[in-house]
Amino acid sequence: MIMGPTMTRYSQASCYPASFDQPLSLSVDASVFREMMKILNWVSVPTDPRSRSCLLCSLLLATALICVVFFTGGAFITTDYKERLSRWIVVDNMQKNPKSNMCKNQCKPYGSEVLPMGIISKLSNLEMQPLWDSPKKKKSAKQSMNLLALAVGIKQKENVNQMVKKFLSSNFLLMLFHYDGVVDEWREFEWSDQAIHISAFNQTKWWFAKRFLHPDIVAEYNYIFLWDEDLGLKNFHPRRYLSIIKDEGLEISQPALDPTKSEIHHQITVRGRKSRVHRRIYKSKGRGQRCDDNSTAPPCTGWVEMMAPVFSRAAWRCSWFMIQNDLIHAWGLDMQLGYCAQGNRTKNVGVVDSEYIVHLGLPTLGVTYEDKAPSGSSVMKDNRAAVRWRSNIELETFKTRWRKAKTTPATSTDLRASLWLLEGSPSRPDSVRGFHGEELGSSIIFVFLGPLGFSW
Repeated sequence: MIMGPTMTRYSQASCYPASFDQPLSLSVDASVFREMMKILNWVSVPTDPRSRSCLLCSLLLATALICVVFFTGGAFITTDYKERLSRWIVVDNMQKNPKSNMCKNQCKPYGSEVLPMGIISKLSNLEMQPLWDSPKKKKSAKQSMNLLALAVGIKQKENVNQMVKKFLSSNFLLMLFHYDGVVDEWREFEWSDQAIHISAFNQTKWWFAKRFLHPDIVAEYNYIFLWDEDLGLKNFHPRRYLSIIKDEGLEISQPALDPTKSEIHHQITVRGRKSRVHRRIYKSKGRGQRCDDNSTAPPCTGWVEMMAPVFSRAAWRCSWFMIQNDLIHAWGLDMQLGYCAQGNRTKNVGVVDSEYIVHLGLPTLGVTYEDKAPSGSSVMKDNRAAVRWRSNIELETFKTRWRKAKTTPATSTDLRASLWLLEGSPSRPDSVRGFHGEELGSSIIFVFLGPLGFSW
């Protein structure tokens, strides 16, 4: 079998690559190929002077036969592959000319093909619109460019109030995830009407984020802060933090933890007193993995803890797809965030030391309060042990899914692309470009070197 270049399959919704795992094939009968190779072997520089006069004819004959085999094989391309080829050409032209008519016609979201292109609204945001006043008055105010999403319970309302005030003064949009089902009691704060309130009983921030922070909904925001409620922000300033992560090129980050006042779970989160940002830790003694300048993966570098992560727009789009719909605690996700760092995770993931916070470590998830009749007092019920048990089960489930995904052939090219991102390669690998090949047994795969040339 002679195979052409591996082509990329494009989804109707986005016109971007969906997978790299289905090659474009040109089927050629094996006997024809053997005859062709016999002729190639027969064509050689003759030693007999009488035969040299036929050299040109022999070369022409061999070349003609190769061309016949190649172009005859094109007739066996199926309709499905022709469609993929046409889509590849469309995207190639789109990249060269983003305003081309071909892009306008081919890149409509799935389900909107019958609509005029000018009426299609692909994205949304979380900005509230006036019910009766003109929207133009609303637009006169400065639009929020960053989003703070907090999972909150009414028992922590005072601390949440202090957190929210800092962010609203820096022009953040606020979304509160109420895991205890209590919403009305937050109206005592003047900022409550500015916030978007979403309530679901006994759910985590990752459950909320997967369902209400779809990348197309938050695409207008530069950074997404997905934080817990038990954080002290006395030494944290949102504007300065944003300036630092932009300057440092951090796609995924978190503020460092004050080690004297915080509940510390991982060494990488501890504040460095002499640095503005740190991206790795060093460990040469004790139990566990050793960490040095040659380390390229967690727990030494390339990750942050999940209590206070900050994502760029691009990093969140990737991370959202990694969040498992049924694994609401998201344990294990932190160790794989480097795949979403938009490049080298040892450079694009970091902890900001100069803007640091305190992790109070308050008991929240799993703690419920039940009214005790007839006195009306509430009784605390502690289910935190069950929550931790569930979290560990989810961790093992996530690890199993990750291992299975890495070994699935259909995702092998996607993983090579991810490894390229982690290594920070200046150019895309061949598999990502879509042109690659190798010899498998007696099969020959063409490796295209350009639009006109090819080699064995």
